[in-house]
Amino acid sequence: MDRTALRGPARVAGRALAWTAVPLLLLVGCSSGSGSDGGTQDDEPRESVAPEPEPVRFSALPEPCATLNEDVIGEVVPEADPAGGETLSSFDTAFSGACLWNGLEQYQYRSLQVALRRFDSDVALGSGDERAGEYLRQMAEEVSGDEANGEVEQAELDDAGDEAATLSYTATRTPGGEEDDEEQEYRQQRVVVRTANVVITVDYAGAGLEGDDMPSADSIREAAETAARAVTETVNASTEQPAEEEPPADEG
Repeated sequence: MDRTALRGPARVAGRALAWTAVPLLLLVGCSSGSGSDGGTQDDEPRESVAPEPEPVRFSALPEPCATLNEDVIGEVVPEADPAGGETLSSFDTAFSGACLWNGLEQYQYRSLQVALRRFDSDVALGSGDERAGEYLRQMAEEVSGDEANGEVEQAELDDAGDEAATLSYTATRTPGGEEDDEEQEYRQQRVVVRTANVVITVDYAGAGLEGDDMPSADSIREAAETAARAVTETVNASTEQPAEEEPPADEG
């Protein structure tokens, strides 16, 4: 049999297969090319928008020692020395601050500490108000959870800030901090107030020294709550914008 006759059909078949594959290659090439050069808008990556933290009411704190006027200090800490209070150290005054007043009238001792703490909103941690609310609960639990404090009584304070707690208790300690000093019992009150993203913690203590009478629980509670309300008013007022002065009227 003639081998060239056999080669003829085989060669034709091979060419037919080769030409059949050409449109497929062209189609594949066109498809890949259209995806890279002429892609639709939906194929383009979209820019991700990072979530923004919620705005807060307070972006700064007032000076802690300026949150109470002389009349309030004279009422709750008689004979305070210094009368203007003592500024306590703070890691960052933009977020926290505290002031301390001590006074001794005859044998009646009083101590008042006002601490301010501000919280910014954080996408991961929550809004400033939420974080402040959690801190308020921590400050209350610091007293109620301390077994060294005796007869702890906790209640809500309705007329101060957005939420508030007031805690009455007694504590025994040495006034000078020395082991040889005689222990002294103190009547104490902690009031914690949240106004928006700021927490106000008022710690108030009273004692009768040298055998003098112990102050009543009601008197200590009322004085502490009076101070807490006054501080809250000062903090709230710190965000108020001063009224614009009206221009003088034209004469004539």
